[in-house]
Amino acid sequence: MDAATLRARWFDGRSSQARPVLLRLAGDRKGRASLRLHPLDAAGSPPLDVAPGEFSWPDTWEPSGAAPRMMVDLGLHGSVEVEGRKWEQALDACGARAGMAQRLQRRWPLIAGALLCLALVIWAFTRWGAPWVAGQLARFAPLSWERSVSQDALNQLEKQGVLKPSRIARARQSELQLRFAALSAQAPATLRPSADYAPPMEVQFRSGMGANAFALPGGVIVMTDAMVELAARDGIGDEALMGVLAHEAGHVLYRHGTRRVIELGILNAGSALVLGDASGLAATGGTLLAALAYSRDHEREADCFAIALMQATQQPLAPMATLLRAADKAHADAKGAKAADLNIEWLQTHPDTAGRAAALEAGQGASCARR
Repeated sequence: MDAATLRARWFDGRSSQARPVLLRLAGDRKGRASLRLHPLDAAGSPPLDVAPGEFSWPDTWEPSGAAPRMMVDLGLHGSVEVEGRKWEQALDACGARAGMAQRLQRRWPLIAGALLCLALVIWAFTRWGAPWVAGQLARFAPLSWERSVSQDALNQLEKQGVLKPSRIARARQSELQLRFAALSAQAPATLRPSADYAPPMEVQFRSGMGANAFALPGGVIVMTDAMVELAARDGIGDEALMGVLAHEAGHVLYRHGTRRVIELGILNAGSALVLGDASGLAATGGTLLAALAYSRDHEREADCFAIALMQATQQPLAPMATLLRAADKAHADAKGAKAADLNIEWLQTHPDTAGRAAALEAGQGASCARR
């Protein structure tokens, strides 16, 4: 059995004064180290034997060069302070092996590989796992909860001044609401993605931001005054506005908002667990605001629903395409004229306007045929 010795300072737990000692490390055939302390401050003091597994040292060794100090924990016998580099040399000399964690910390390629694997797992869960889990859980979300979340989100947007009361005449609002209600009533039951989910649709109008429309969980659809005014200014018929509302109804029926709220909640909770700080969890309404940025898959589903609904009710799709192009141009002009425009990016839920408009004019979304 190999052995190595070195000097150290022993804090025995009975006195605040450190005692000089001579440490003797011995390694057995299994690579385990035992420890014997010989006190140097009192002649005739008996040595202290510490068996393998009864003492420990930090998981990481300090780099050599500056003779850093480190503490070896002796459990009930206190601790000893040694020079880190000499402790490492003594372990090597007596044939003792460090623990698995300590050995891995010396192998930077393994550490880098482990971190890369962890990053890939996190990315894959974020990309596919969380959306899938959210989709399963969304089926069990109560309609009352969805409506409550939607109202919370609207309250926040109004409090922040993003949304303001509509300036559209009450009669005009009622006209559009009744027309969309009639359109929804004519929708064949086969268009609904789930026969068990049919929330009442409620169209609301707000001012304060650019031409847009967005859907909230539970059936609330908000259309801005700017969208209605843009259609009137360019002489685009109400069929275009109905097409936009049909698209948002698709988001509602596919529960895209609810799925995104749950998905972001899962990711926020995971971050809190990893970081050890639950204070970063967003409020439900605040989370919903970020959830309005739907994925492209969600947009395709909503477009396919709008196309099918408009065709089933014999409504033209071309006016909707014209309105989308006009709204896209209005957004671009507004951004160029005013950097701090209230047309917030996370409310721009209609990417790739040119492609969508062309698909609408053709009467077929890019992926609807495969649905």
